[in-house]
Amino acid sequence: MALKEGLRAWKRIFWRQILLALGLLGLFLYGLPKFRHLEALIPMGVCPSATMSLLRDNFTGALRPWSRPEVLTCTPWGAPIIWDGIFDPDVAKQEATQQNLTIGLTVFAVGRYLEKYLERFLETAEQHFMAGQSVVYYVFTERPGAVPRVALGPGRRLRVELVVREQRWQDVSMARMRTLHAALGGRLGREAHFVFCMDVDQHFSSTFGPEALAESVAQLHSWHYHWPRWLLPFERDAHSAAAMARGEGDFYYHAAVFGGSVAALRDLTAHCARGLAWDRARGLEARWHDESHLNKFFWLHKPAKVLSPEFCWSPDLGRRAEIRRPRLLWAPKEYRLLRD
Repeated sequence: MALKEGLRAWKRIFWRQILLALGLLGLFLYGLPKFRHLEALIPMGVCPSATMSLLRDNFTGALRPWSRPEVLTCTPWGAPIIWDGIFDPDVAKQEATQQNLTIGLTVFAVGRYLEKYLERFLETAEQHFMAGQSVVYYVFTERPGAVPRVALGPGRRLRVELVVREQRWQDVSMARMRTLHAALGGRLGREAHFVFCMDVDQHFSSTFGPEALAESVAQLHSWHYHWPRWLLPFERDAHSAAAMARGEGDFYYHAAVFGGSVAALRDLTAHCARGLAWDRARGLEARWHDESHLNKFFWLHKPAKVLSPEFCWSPDLGRRAEIRRPRLLWAPKEYRLLRD
């Protein structure tokens, strides 16, 4: 009898703890922003010492992952996760200069996003993006005449490409993969050796240099990099081309920044454009639109390099000790004003 009562008491305690944990999780994810500071306590994992000794980079040579023991510096497939302090920026600049590279940077500025964000994006890019390197900017917009005039340094050019404005902002987001694929197969692909594709509603705050270059580059999402895999917001509708089953996925990547060689980006954008077209033909729309398809691509085709959240940080998350030097900062999101 005493044993049964003890088991019942244990079960009550167990289920109370479960309900408390679920309640706190709901607040943490959806209710109180201050709860998000607690996620910094969730361990990111540790890069095995055998892998750390082998980490190298085409632009920075041997990396120093042991200099950042508090964060994860490698992926399960042996690609580096780039954090401040594990690379030598001077070596990266020298290597890029010796290769005489041209780096493309694409951005879509459609509707009110053009006036709100584009000028600051370009001005800060001139200060911090691939400084000293040959750069070609590609601005995609439905109003070429409204693109601001920004003073460009030597070896840096700006091209404006006309696009048709979609009726819904979701369609603007999803159409960019098709547009990028065409551009990479045209003049952009002939002009640039490597290309980064970025959202316009952010600005550069520190050096974003050749240490970020690789055959294919994915960006850890600053809102999800501490989360366990089962919590990551992958597409779960099995009917979608972007669908990922439970247990699939490595990290959650942010579509605000991705890059790589022209050939690699042609593959990525073709995959995403096909998936988006598949879904649309069936009346489907992935939860996070083109970002869901990008995450599916990087699950199937592992990126050669992953950028830490320092390369694209949300100020809404506040200060964190592990974020030493943010390179890009999200701008305040004013969706009600901009997405009418």
